[in-house]
Amino acid sequence: MPHPPTPSITLRETRDARDRALWRDFIHLPFELYRGDPNWVPPLLRDMWETLTSPRSLAVRAGPMLGLVAYRDGRPAGRLLCSVNEHLNAVKGRALGYFSLFECLDDPSVASALFGRAESWLRGQGMAEVRGPFSPTYGDDYRGVLVEGFDGPPVLLGAYNPPYYERLITGVGYAKDYDFLAFRYRAGHLPERLARVSEQAMARYGFTVRSLRLDRLADEALRMKAIMDRSTPDEWRDVIAPTMDEIMETVHRLRPLAVPDLCAFACAAGDEPIGFLIGLPNYNEVLQRINGRLWPTGWLRVLLGRRHIRGIRLFVLFVVPEWRRKAVSGAMMLHIARAGQRLGYTWAEGSTIEDNNQLMLREAEKAGGERYRRYRLFRKTFEE
Repeated sequence: MPHPPTPSITLRETRDARDRALWRDFIHLPFELYRGDPNWVPPLLRDMWETLTSPRSLAVRAGPMLGLVAYRDGRPAGRLLCSVNEHLNAVKGRALGYFSLFECLDDPSVASALFGRAESWLRGQGMAEVRGPFSPTYGDDYRGVLVEGFDGPPVLLGAYNPPYYERLITGVGYAKDYDFLAFRYRAGHLPERLARVSEQAMARYGFTVRSLRLDRLADEALRMKAIMDRSTPDEWRDVIAPTMDEIMETVHRLRPLAVPDLCAFACAAGDEPIGFLIGLPNYNEVLQRINGRLWPTGWLRVLLGRRHIRGIRLFVLFVVPEWRRKAVSGAMMLHIARAGQRLGYTWAEGSTIEDNNQLMLREAEKAGGERYRRYRLFRKTFEE
């Protein structure tokens, strides 16, 4: 009996934002891979084009970037983005490359072709190792491979993938680097102790918590910058305090999505900023229904649907070092929880927390969080 023909796999690559044909295949591939998956949330096509091709994008400005699309028998079957963050490498004193936006059929030969070319290119850029998947903009979106918690759609900015992605990535020589955990909170299930301890701490240490002031957004951005400069640990492997331009770019991008009472600022005497916690409505509950397109009617469905959103994504939490262990993060959680209940939200996800950050893990659990999802980052060191 003759054997079936071996599928032919070819690669195309680009470093040119003007190569719209390849970027179109790159961006649209997940719409085919996840067709029929009830949990997948399509990204906004306009946002993805902006991220990968605009000269203003943090992804494009960070350093060299290579987009790869693998074709099996002439049809797109996998994609991968690899990049070098030159400023981050200079600050950390290392030669590290990143991969992101990995999507692939359950075919080890396609994954092998993608990662093989990515690693060859990163070596050519002088890199000694590679880590991922990370956000193409080094933010909180598209970070990690989901390895536990496939029972529902991802929250806003959360990663999602089939279970076999972990097998494909380890199959080409990658090992676990570290994990991130997500916590789920339910309205009405905040521990009484959280309220008691938070209110006692505010009285004892003399700090207050308030909502975001959208009418003074530039001032609020300056406060975020001051807090992050003081509270971003040097030992965080892939994070440095952002520049003011980066903060303003992010603030203006998220402003249309913000609900002020879901964003909390903690202030000491004299209005000194000591911490902030950002929450956004879980717009994925609406985005899942518009198939990545705001036009011609998607924007209207988002506007009409946002009043029915019931989830919150809590995703940026910073407290300056001298105010840690004084219930500041708990007080901000309490502020948002009470606002969320008043506004009709019924649950929240707090994510993501590195699995060795014992202080933050305990804080999340004390606030009533239940560990329910795990995301994994992988690493590979190149042989000499």
